[in-house]
Amino acid sequence: MSHHYSYSGDRFTVVYDITGNEAVAQTKAEGICIEQTIEFPADLVTSEEIKRHVIGQLKNLQKINEDLYQAEISFAVEVTGFEIIQLLNVLFGNTSIQTGIKVVSVNLPESLLKAFRGPRFGREGLRKLLNVSDRPLLCSALKPMGLSTEELANIVYDYALGGIDIIKDDHGFANQSFSPFEERVAKCSEAVFKANQITGKKSIYLPNIPGPTMDIFEKAEYAKQNGAGGLLVSPGLLGFDVLRALADNDDLRFPIMSHPAMLGSFTSSKNHGFSHYFLYGTLPRLAGADMVVFPVFGGRFSFSVDECQEIINGCSDDLGQLSPVLPVPAGGMRVDRVPEMIDFFGNDMVLLIGGNLQRGGTLVENCKRFLDLVRENSR
Repeated sequence: MSHHYSYSGDRFTVVYDITGNEAVAQTKAEGICIEQTIEFPADLVTSEEIKRHVIGQLKNLQKINEDLYQAEISFAVEVTGFEIIQLLNVLFGNTSIQTGIKVVSVNLPESLLKAFRGPRFGREGLRKLLNVSDRPLLCSALKPMGLSTEELANIVYDYALGGIDIIKDDHGFANQSFSPFEERVAKCSEAVFKANQITGKKSIYLPNIPGPTMDIFEKAEYAKQNGAGGLLVSPGLLGFDVLRALADNDDLRFPIMSHPAMLGSFTSSKNHGFSHYFLYGTLPRLAGADMVVFPVFGGRFSFSVDECQEIINGCSDDLGQLSPVLPVPAGGMRVDRVPEMIDFFGNDMVLLIGGNLQRGGTLVENCKRFLDLVRENSR
């Protein structure tokens, strides 16, 4: 006797760009419907229920140009198991191994969005936490790798004294012998606390959460108990569900900044992988990041103006009950680009400047100049 499961009829839609002529695009699109669900010869499926509900459905195939088509494919919400790992698996699991297919965007119904808590703070919550309402938030990163914990704590102190809101570990800081994780977290958190006592501000320090996986929650708990103000997480290295689990953890209640390490390959191809909109906008929000770091146009990486605009949209477009989050343009940013950045991104962003703040003058003076420039240009 076959067991019948009742499907809600709720479906989510994925938009894919498919490279090739119409025949190729049609074949690839039909392939996605099968490959991303049953991965089994369709002609051998006897169950009407599986045919009707489980297999993906090609809703629309639209010509963009001679060798580019856009496919809209819908899937039953139930195939995701209502969790992020399986959602990603359905979106792109096996299909990612083929070529010429790109995930452009995902449209999730409320029944699926409800499964995600999303950002704990989001745009407004972060502003409240840091007590900054009328300008972009300022961020800097601890660099270079190889400094002792003592030296790093001194830099943190100067950053906080100079008015930087968010001071984060560089994403390469892990548990190296020259600055072990626990020692660094304790000393750097203490340095921010001391500076805040003097300035009356609410600057926070975000340590990078490295592996190994078995120790991640213990490390995060240690960071909480020792005065850290949030976490830097690289979901391309740790996994998007680890990001989600850290964001959802009610004992931590930490703001989380997502870092793009290892994600570049997913968006570097014009015709394969993920759109910037999805990978640096929608997905981190679903997973619970409050801030999303990405390389800004004109920096030392190659994201274009349009790609950066896509990311802004992904951070702020309507996503049911999930809050908008703050984009963090970075990557070789300089203080003299502040007016240009605010002009493009507006006030709702985190301006991340790393090494450039340590050039010429004292660190505290440079931070104050950075803050003044941001205040003058805020709109």
